[in-house]
Amino acid sequence: MSSTASIDQTVLPVDLRERDQWVCWRQEQRDGKPTKIPVTPGTGAFASSTDPETWDSFETALEYTETVHADGVGFVFTDDDPIVGVDLDDCREPQTGDVNDAAQDIITRLDSYTEVSPSGTGYHVLIMGELPQGRNRRGSIELYDTARFFTVTGDHLEETPSRVARRQDALVAIHREYVQDTGTDAASESGHHGETDDQSAVNSTVDIDVDLEDEELLEKARSASNGEKFDRLWRGSTSGYESQSEADMALCCLLAFWTGGDAARMDQLFRQSGLIREKWDDVHYSDGSTYGEKTVERAIANTDDVYDPSSGEGTDQQEPRDETTSSEQTVGGTDGARAAYLAEKNQLLSERVSDLEATLEEKTERLEELEVDNQALREQLDACEDQLERLRQQCESEKKADTVDGQGSILGRAKRFVGGSDE
Repeated sequence: MSSTASIDQTVLPVDLRERDQWVCWRQEQRDGKPTKIPVTPGTGAFASSTDPETWDSFETALEYTETVHADGVGFVFTDDDPIVGVDLDDCREPQTGDVNDAAQDIITRLDSYTEVSPSGTGYHVLIMGELPQGRNRRGSIELYDTARFFTVTGDHLEETPSRVARRQDALVAIHREYVQDTGTDAASESGHHGETDDQSAVNSTVDIDVDLEDEELLEKARSASNGEKFDRLWRGSTSGYESQSEADMALCCLLAFWTGGDAARMDQLFRQSGLIREKWDDVHYSDGSTYGEKTVERAIANTDDVYDPSSGEGTDQQEPRDETTSSEQTVGGTDGARAAYLAEKNQLLSERVSDLEATLEEKTERLEELEVDNQALREQLDACEDQLERLRQQCESEKKADTVDGQGSILGRAKRFVGGSDE
């Protein structure tokens, strides 16, 4: 049984408990690291932060943590609610409860419901407001308002309110100072970069702020030596690529360079391109990641160099490497993009096979259970039929006996009557 099952429901804000935006999660090892996988309450199937059919009520989610299929509960952020989550990771010492200065400043200024994360090394702050435009992550500070889920522990930080408070002004200021402003390096203040408890954002080793408007950035990309390639991809052309997935990866690798590896901005720009399609938001992975999220993540991982406007170098000295040769026209992208695509495809197929094997095993076990139940029912039916036959035979015997006794009595009375008249 998960420790989450001991959550005191009265501790959680009503604004959260009354919304049917809850999932469960279970921890699994992925690439040697613990990862929290969102699952649907009651079924254990993979949940998605963009599919309401995989969410349920808080009570249902909490009840499912009583089983071995879930380790905790999580709240899903959507466009339809005003709730924003602030994830402060690697800022708390689990043994002493000491908090670094940056996290303490954010918690104090937001002054809303705050709880300790499952790992004990961070905090989750929940407020009401509207997330400002721009990047949503810097270092160990992340802000979410849609298509993400927060693990919920109920381990309330006592000095904070028990309600989700409206804090728009404070949110805007904190976003500007700790996330958007290039003069503030929240990563150095919090100690080091680390995995978030929710595993719901792309982790990048690149963190260079490219303070350019979209049009200016796109113009630089088009003016580079491989600008023609960028422009074709941007307009939605997949010519020279074996699949659109490879074209998606190629464009994302270019965007990773020009945005400084900013996953949120890469996603924002890709949605403006001619390659965007519904598949971008489809959940394709067992950890709940969408196709788009994973494509962005792999593109960043395969991008060694990024554009850094603060270096003082001209654009001609800073351009994305294009390893495409004439013999690679059928691939149409870099070796890294090709390898990333193949790795993505292989992982997807492997996970699909694992899912099918697990489903087959469950169905086999269920079939065996049904066969046992069927045999027991047949035995009960045979016993009932035997009992019914005995009752039928008993009724027939009693009926014959009653008939004989009745006829004897009538004949006897007739003989006695006839005999009496002869005398």
